[in-house]
Amino acid sequence: MKSRAARFLAENKSLLLFFGLMLVFRSAVADWMYVPTGSMNPTIVEGDRILVDKAAYGLRVPFTEVRLTQGSDPQRGDIAIFPSPNDGTTLVKRVIGVPGDTIAMRDEQLYVNGKLIDYAPTTDRADAELPSATRNEHRYYLSENLDGKLHPVMVLPNRNAMRSFGPVSVPAGQYFMLGDNRDNSGDSRYFGFVPRASIVGRAGRVAYSLDAERSYLPRPDRFFSPLR
Repeated sequence: MKSRAARFLAENKSLLLFFGLMLVFRSAVADWMYVPTGSMNPTIVEGDRILVDKAAYGLRVPFTEVRLTQGSDPQRGDIAIFPSPNDGTTLVKRVIGVPGDTIAMRDEQLYVNGKLIDYAPTTDRADAELPSATRNEHRYYLSENLDGKLHPVMVLPNRNAMRSFGPVSVPAGQYFMLGDNRDNSGDSRYFGFVPRASIVGRAGRVAYSLDAERSYLPRPDRFFSPLR
């Protein structure tokens, strides 16, 4: 007579196989991530569930950091996923500096390899989706051009933040990360460089978004929207 565990496995092997393959897929190929904080406002809003391409920078053995393929290297302007060097919390930030770059910031404006990045005043349609505490703050937006990749950044001038630093040189195999919400982001200004081996994927799109301040009502205009 089969044991209870054996019967369970026999009766549910297809379902168990499905869940096993799903876990492998999410570990090595693609996943989604809930974003609870505003460090990437206005690009990513609290309550967004973003899609993460885990094969973008090379395939890994599932549940490990062992790479099967090298893949492409992270580029300036990419939105990267990696564990915090401080406590391992999963973070999402923008790649600002790649190996060999020299990065500096003066009064919120970035210099890459001695050249001032192009900035222009802008607005952002995500402004209405921000939490009420942020909407009540004085803020403005700039369009930042990183190697032809235009994206908005948020400035909160009344916050106590590091608005100038460097120059710093990015070592081989390391990356410099910043949040788009420049005055409300724990990033490479505070925890330093991020190793290439720690970067687990690239975010490219919002899957869906729920507004916690409105009883978790969906934000349909953010569904499947691309991340710039």
